[in-house]
Amino acid sequence: MPPIGDSSLAASVCRQVESDFGLLAPPIALHSPAPDVMAACWVMLREAFVVTDRTDRDTKEAVATAVSLCNACSYCVDVHSMTLEAFVTDDADDPENDLRVRGLADWARRTASATTTPCCPPFPATHGPELIGVVLAFHYINRMVNVFLPDSPLPRMIPPAARGTALRMLGKLMRSATRGPHRPGAALDFLPAAPLPADLPWARDNSRVADAFARATAAIDAAGARSVPDSVRALVSCMLDDWIGDPPGLSRTWVTDAVAELPVRDRPAGQLAVLTAMASFQLDTPTIARFRETQPDDRSLVELTSWASMAAARRIGSWIAVGQCAHDHCTDNPVGT
Repeated sequence: MPPIGDSSLAASVCRQVESDFGLLAPPIALHSPAPDVMAACWVMLREAFVVTDRTDRDTKEAVATAVSLCNACSYCVDVHSMTLEAFVTDDADDPENDLRVRGLADWARRTASATTTPCCPPFPATHGPELIGVVLAFHYINRMVNVFLPDSPLPRMIPPAARGTALRMLGKLMRSATRGPHRPGAALDFLPAAPLPADLPWARDNSRVADAFARATAAIDAAGARSVPDSVRALVSCMLDDWIGDPPGLSRTWVTDAVAELPVRDRPAGQLAVLTAMASFQLDTPTIARFRETQPDDRSLVELTSWASMAAARRIGSWIAVGQCAHDHCTDNPVGT
């Protein structure tokens, strides 16, 4: 990826990311060729994950780690599991909190598939917007990281024996950045106001989170309209309508079959978008190279993968329950209510 550009929006986002995280996080920086999409990613992540309103940061780190495991995003697993370990060290004498956090991590892991998602969320309804927001933000970010970043945040030159220590140092750095004040809503003005899409009802009970996701999804939708062919957006949307989160399999024949109905000129974009949305861990350099033959600029690449990643995240959000289950037979007992 090219260095961060001189866009005033990108520069402003970078400053806030560095202030809130203690460093310019690569999962945000990778969006730099498309500053409005970069802002969208940060607005979602900051207002759902960084700001601690109803839910504490250790819980959110556990949720982020669980989602990243589901998406085979080893980069994010390394970052957030080590940050979580730093929190756990601080709270080691609180077994009740440990049980609560483990329960929420299990819930987050199970939301990756419509067939395993609990019908009764293990948290009070007032915590839903932040926690579901974290789930969706990481389903989005994991896909982008799988496309653009290496398997680990650590340089390859670090020997295997030292990687554990280096990761723990990274976790402590991330942990120290959470101690500072994070003013709610401080990222919202990076993007214009927008209505909340009908498929994000879980956000309505927290005006800040709802505003963040409304602005972010509008920016990403606009990016998709610019850089994703109409035929590809229609195909991905149709496939996601029937998708329940299960991996499509290791064979690539399902991708080839899916894009066969597209115009020939749109097939490289179709392959990249379908894989990003439904199996980002399968993406490889040739798939990206074929797309670059038709759309060589970095902005188009970021905008297409961003749109596909968000489309998948929104689909996952559609099967996550918003409130407490009313079924007498439900065995998904809430934790920490």
